[in-house]
Parts: sequence; C-alpha cells; structure tokens
Amino acid sequence: MQQNITQTELRNLVVGIDTEVPIAEHKFTTAVNFDNAASTPPFLAVMQEINNFAPWYASVHRGTGYKSILSTQIFEGGRQAIKDFVKADQEKDVVIYTKNTTESINMLAYLLCADVPDHKDQVILTTWMEHLANDLPWRSKFTVDYVDIDNYGRLCLDDLESKLQKYRHRVKLVTVTGASNITGYVNPIHEIAKLAHQYGTKVLIDGAQLVPHIAVDMKPIESPEHIDFLVFSAHKMYAPFGIGVLIGPREFFDRREPVYKGGGDVKLATHQNIFWEDPPAKDEAGSPNVIGVVALTAAIKTLTSIGLERIEAHEISLADYALERLKHLPDIEIYTHSQRGKRKVGIIPFNIRGVHHELTAKILSGEDGIAVRNGLFCAHLYAQRLLNLTPECLDYYSNNPDIPFPGLVRASFGLYNNFLEVDRFIMALQKIIANKSIYIAKYSDS
Repeated sequence: MQQNITQTELRNLVVGIDTEVPIAEHKFTTAVNFDNAASTPPFLAVMQEINNFAPWYASVHRGTGYKSILSTQIFEGGRQAIKDFVKADQEKDVVIYTKNTTESINMLAYLLCADVPDHKDQVILTTWMEHLANDLPWRSKFTVDYVDIDNYGRLCLDDLESKLQKYRHRVKLVTVTGASNITGYVNPIHEIAKLAHQYGTKVLIDGAQLVPHIAVDMKPIESPEHIDFLVFSAHKMYAPFGIGVLIGPREFFDRREPVYKGGGDVKLATHQNIFWEDPPAKDEAGSPNVIGVVALTAAIKTLTSIGLERIEAHEISLADYALERLKHLPDIEIYTHSQRGKRKVGIIPFNIRGVHHELTAKILSGEDGIAVRNGLFCAHLYAQRLLNLTPECLDYYSNNPDIPFPGLVRASFGLYNNFLEVDRFIMALQKIIANKSIYIAKYSDS
C-alpha cells in the first residue's frame, strides 16, 4: 500500500543523509550525494531487516533446523516479491539471483551461445547507448551490431527496425538499456519488445538505471510487448548488499546447462551422469547471498510503499529544476535534453568549459562536499558520441596517455535528494566558474 510521504520523510528513509564530510580549510559540511546512478545508500528499513534477520540466518534449502527452514522461506519468498514488483509472469518466468547486473548479462550471454554451433553467425543487436556490461559480454560470442542514436543521443527505432530487417532470422537477441546511465533517456521498452517479436527474436532490458526510478511492467508472455529478459541490481535501489537478478522464461533455463557448476545446482552426480536441479536452483551454484535477498526484498517493500510514480515525479522535478538553473550559468555545456512527451530519469551530464571533468568533480567534493561522478561512466561508445570524439581524437589520446582524456561530469538524483541540495550544487558551480584559475591551480596536483 502506498503512503503519503513528505519530502522530509523521504530523506529520513535513507541512511547517512546528515553525515558530515571534510572539505577544504579543515572544515566539515553535510554531504550531498548526487552520485546515485553509480550506487545508492541503503534504506533504514533495509538495515533494520538485515539486523532483525541476522540471528535467524542459516544455510538454505537442505537444512532441517528451524533457522534453515526460515532462511529458505525468506530466500524463496524474495522471488515472489521481485516478480510482483516488475509484474513478471508468475508461472512461466523464473527469477535467478546473481551478484549484479553485469553477472546477469554475462550469464545470459553464455547460455545463449551454449547450444548454437556457429554462434558467430548469430547477431546480437545492442545500441550505442549501452553500458559496457551490455556490450562486452556479447562481442566474443556473437556478431554484434549497434542501433544508432539521433543528434540528441536518443535511440533511433527506425534504425532498429532496419537492422532487424537486414539480419532477419540471424538476430539472436535485441538487448537495450531501459534508461541511459549518462543522459537519463528512457527507451520505449515495450515498443522495442514488440518490434523484436515481430521479427521473431527476443529482447533483454538492462534495467539497472530504470527499475529503481520508474515502474516496470514485463507484461504477460502472450503479449507482443512482453519483456523476455530483465536484469537489475539491488545496489542501485537502496540495498547495496551484493545481489542482482536475471528474470526470464523458465523453459529457456530448463533446457540449458548452467554456467556455474558445483554444489546446490545438482540433484545427483555420478561419474557417468549429472542430473541438474530445476530452474532457478540450477543456475545458482554455491552458497547463496541470503542477506542480499533480505535487503532487496526490504527495498522493494519500501519503494512500493512510496510509489514508483511518486518517485519518478520527484526525481524528475529535481532534474528539471537543476537543468533549468544550469542553462543560465555561463560556460556550462549540457549533454542531455528534456523534450515534451519523452521520459527521463534524474541524470544530468555536463561540463564546465575550460575545466577538466575530473577537476570539476574534485572541486565540488573538496570545496562543498558534493559528490558527483566523472569520466565515461562505463558507457564509452555513447560518451564518445556525445562528446563528438572522432577516431582521430581517440587515437591521439590513446597514444598520449599523459594528456587527460575527455569525459563528462554526471549529477544523478535519488528519491531522498531535495531542492536545497540542488541550490547548493548551483552555487558551488557558480563559484568554480567565477574562480576557475584559482581552483584549477589548487586541485590540479591533488
């Protein structure tokens, strides 16, 4: 049940919002975290659930002690909470626990190529927008092609359909980020799924940047808009305790050998034969992260009680407010756009002209206790396009490692951030812009 929670109450749901951090001149200030796209702090409810469960923790599945039975119930019950959260198919989908989104995608990549004799002849359609976790795992296993982006950095659905037509029955999978970790653009996942199914293939959505911020509906398997595979990580949704998920059709996992082999995924092994467990146990070899499941389940409960629609509206209002104020600052270059009818999550990439992105991040932290992220954000192809880096530019920087590589600064908002923090951020940028030479000299060697 959703609750009517104030902004102050939202802040009080999160651990560490009033933590003081050291800044210049031996001073301290209350930290501002605008690096939520990388990882989020835990909910207080998550910490409380972990502490409440800790005395009852035991090994799951085969233990007959009360604690083991209870731990197994909680571990397995987490799958139902996850299915309900993203509206996965209750009977036909399966939830597999992994370490994170990266492991989920790597696992799927191995499983997809395991039963294809000439898998290099098969095509994976991904996009220019992707995190490396949704690019590199495919490269050594399949032929990979990249769906193009427009001048705003948005995905070109016409190019997706063109490539689906070009490769026809060779497309093994269409794999797309739900929301960009650089620009915050939200891709039309159901429209993409419908296109993929129209051309006889399946779709994977990297939900790492989408699931914590916007309500996701995988839709019934019979629907043309059904999401075949969905992956995401708990550490981006206020439960940073080392767990992620891979959701997909039970029948897909049922007929493939697991990637990881060992204890826990086998019914019986002899020297001659191995009889695997049924999914999802078959794909969860080794001792599982029960604490991670407790944390993720508690986070889902908290997010649901707040309401994803409310979270989305709040975070976008922060981003729109910040973006509007940034536009009026001199020397600010912005690499994302707000357009009517186009959804985004609360992420803003920018640079200050004349100040290297790494220095900007250092100054914000050192002078005002504001945490942002800088660099290419593990989405190198996309960042290169946004920065208009030509192959010649890339060669130049690659051959001159002592010259700082171009990149971006990223501010990303969580449900607990507020407008006063945005005002602090803008004031900090104004100081940097007005005193560039002083700050560059001060932080260049730090």
